[in-house]
Amino acid sequence: MTVQPTESILIVDFGSQVTQLIARRIREAGVYSEIVPFNASAEAFERMQPKGVIFSGGPSSVTWDDAPSAPQVIFDSGLPLLGICYGQQTLHQQLGGRVVPSDQREFGRAYIDVVAPSALFDGLWNVGEKHQVWMSHGDRVETLAPGFEVVARSEGAPYAIATNEAEKRYSVMFHPEVVHTPDGGKLLANFARHVCGCSGNWTMASFREAKIADIRGQVGKRRVICGLSGGVDSAVAAVLIHEAIGEQLTCVFVDHGLMRAGEAEQVVSLFRNSYNIPLVHVDASRDFLGGLESVSDPEKKRKFIGAEFINVFEEEAKKIGGADFLAQGTLYPDVIESVSFTGGPSVTIKSHHNVGGLPERMNMKLVEPLRELFKDEVRELGRELGLPEAFVGRHPFPGPGLAIRIPGEVTKDKCDILRKADTIYLEEIRNAGLYDAIWQAFAVLLPVRTVGVMGDYRTYDYVCALRAVTSVDGMTADIYPFDAAFLSRVATRIVNEVQGINRVVYDYTSKPPGTIEWE
Repeated sequence: MTVQPTESILIVDFGSQVTQLIARRIREAGVYSEIVPFNASAEAFERMQPKGVIFSGGPSSVTWDDAPSAPQVIFDSGLPLLGICYGQQTLHQQLGGRVVPSDQREFGRAYIDVVAPSALFDGLWNVGEKHQVWMSHGDRVETLAPGFEVVARSEGAPYAIATNEAEKRYSVMFHPEVVHTPDGGKLLANFARHVCGCSGNWTMASFREAKIADIRGQVGKRRVICGLSGGVDSAVAAVLIHEAIGEQLTCVFVDHGLMRAGEAEQVVSLFRNSYNIPLVHVDASRDFLGGLESVSDPEKKRKFIGAEFINVFEEEAKKIGGADFLAQGTLYPDVIESVSFTGGPSVTIKSHHNVGGLPERMNMKLVEPLRELFKDEVRELGRELGLPEAFVGRHPFPGPGLAIRIPGEVTKDKCDILRKADTIYLEEIRNAGLYDAIWQAFAVLLPVRTVGVMGDYRTYDYVCALRAVTSVDGMTADIYPFDAAFLSRVATRIVNEVQGINRVVYDYTSKPPGTIEWE
């Protein structure tokens, strides 16, 4: 049974890709929040006994016959409500208002005019001011539900904010959870702290305590194997689970031959020298690389890698006498890229993750203590658990490793070439004192070759692409603005020192809101 905090905000998810950002902003205000699908929210409402409820955005239209809706018990409770985008629309539709397709859709940056005061933005905004927000809607509220009044409007959304102050019901057409609404986090904090009356005393330390209790309740006296990938996510999960159940945990580190230079040795050293956690080190590089031979389709790569990981974990579980649970360092971005909360159609991005469950033949259940967290929150938890800063602050590196940094066929020779280029790139970033300013940086070996002249001879080698982005949580990102001197230095070193590469390019692509980790 999940241990519940004494104060919480329930977030009813209607399928938005940025729903978890709502939870994140609420937690930043020191209030525990939990996301549940709309079709499971009645049970969660009774279980959590929250102090307020937020309806998320979503891809559906309330004008559809089968449009998702919120359970009546939430409206009957009299608790403070906040509807965001689709959440605004279903709130008004269910309370007697009317929603129609808009003839002036808004996607992106917009400006709202504050026309009346509200407890929602008390102390933040004043009447007569104009504020930037981030819109993403095709429908709009045409008739407000009874008791609501307009307190802010935009050019394309006459009811940008509509509230029923007496009943503490608030609705916004924009997305306060994204960073592109500059005051959005403060607005959500206002709702949780001032409107709902939460004290704001929830911390990562309290999350740690609650998760330890959850793990003990889920596992009991049974055995768990934890799949270590080499990244901070699985390492934090392993240390947290070990703190909960001790020797019932065995970690399995699978070296699939697709890791960065020196990563395997770092992982083994950390767990064997710093933590008294049983560790099995499996060198499966020959099996992984052999299985990837002649495979170019990225989806087939992911499927194979995910399945092969399961095969190794299953075999290692047999060697230790069996295990009832498989633990993974799954984060929320992994979840929303792999499954649909609403049960409707969604694009599966991270198909190498087993967030939807394990093969029936394994007869094991998943333990995923981090699946509600973002990357930076996992790092905060890692520090809370005492992991070394050099490990906690590492750039994210996905489970498929170099396999998705090598578009097309993956070979050992290509991996070796890319490892050398990637090492030089990160070395120069560290030498320049930029590593901690960048959220993620890596090199890619492109599936094209170019003719070049080096000295007195002609070359025909690969093109290497460099990528570096800044981000807070991986949900949105922007390019890191290297100066020309830095890029020239890195490119010169790679071309001179890595045989097999004769050209280097820099990727200037950003990630807009609603997209996840670039891979």
